[in-house]
Amino acid sequence: MSATSTSSGKHLAAILPSKGSPFEITHRPTPTPGPNEVLVAVKSVAINPIDSYQRYAGFVIDNYPAVIGSDVGGTIVSTGSAVSTDLKPGTRVSAFAPCFFKRGAPDYGAFQELVLIPAYKVTPLPDNISFNEASVLPVAVLTAWAGFNSIGLPLNTSYTPSDKKGILIWGGASSVGSAVVQIAKSLGFITYVTASAAHHEYLKTLGADKLFDYKLADVVDTIVNSAKEDGVKIQTGYDAVGRQLKEVLEVLAKAKGEGIAQLASAVPFTDKAPKADEVENIFVASPTDEAKPGEFAHFVFRTWLKEKLEKGEFIPSPKIRVVGKGLESLQTGLDEWEKGVSGVKIVVEL
Repeated sequence: MSATSTSSGKHLAAILPSKGSPFEITHRPTPTPGPNEVLVAVKSVAINPIDSYQRYAGFVIDNYPAVIGSDVGGTIVSTGSAVSTDLKPGTRVSAFAPCFFKRGAPDYGAFQELVLIPAYKVTPLPDNISFNEASVLPVAVLTAWAGFNSIGLPLNTSYTPSDKKGILIWGGASSVGSAVVQIAKSLGFITYVTASAAHHEYLKTLGADKLFDYKLADVVDTIVNSAKEDGVKIQTGYDAVGRQLKEVLEVLAKAKGEGIAQLASAVPFTDKAPKADEVENIFVASPTDEAKPGEFAHFVFRTWLKEKLEKGEFIPSPKIRVVGKGLESLQTGLDEWEKGVSGVKIVVEL
């Protein structure tokens, strides 16, 4: 179904009446944007792990009914009084619906026809980027950048080949991993990337310098030896999948040279997780101080991503699998994600 106009004062949404309950497709009141918000007509949504956690476990949902969903490709319908003039009605955008930060508040979840989004979490699209492509960007790009921010890497980092700065990216074919590959390359890192062999050629198009099959028994030694032959020390790592932490730490411990290596982990880990001497493992956490307001998100969406998309220097990734059309297909999208995916992002068109 296509997004409705606001003339009736209502729109359709996939509402969660209670924790673990099925979605109910029903009309709800269309909100009016605050001074620094935009109202977006949703054309495409991408499915993320957090959607499943919120759908079934009620993760960070304070009250019901709730509306979840984060990744949006769509068109601006109306704007608040303080919104920049480059975001006007009719502008095609990629947008990060803040249902996580708003703890399920219905106005702010992506799984509906019209959603409120803070203007600093919105990126205008060039004509060559589709709504489906736009929808795979927000969560992945913000999480990728949050990892670099979590380990203290300056946002204006710019290495040169002579610096020989290596980064280990474990899980490069994942949604977050493919964004990390491109960001790391733009910062000047030499990228050592693991993924299933089937995804290696695709990852080369995103900027992966050296590729390794994580399934191979000797993958740790292969990566370490490759870096040594290149004369590169790997003191930075990004674990995008969290399934082989022991091996990730082992590579960094052996390839870091002198000093401390830092690992950004996109997947939570416990006190019982593997550890390595002189390797600091830091869980990726996006800055949540909305009072600033959203300086980090503003950099990611309104500055960095906007510029990269305009210049054609960032490819929406990974590959897209559209599983249905309409709010009724959102459950299909979650079911497909639960079955497990590799090298693709699940998208539902509205």
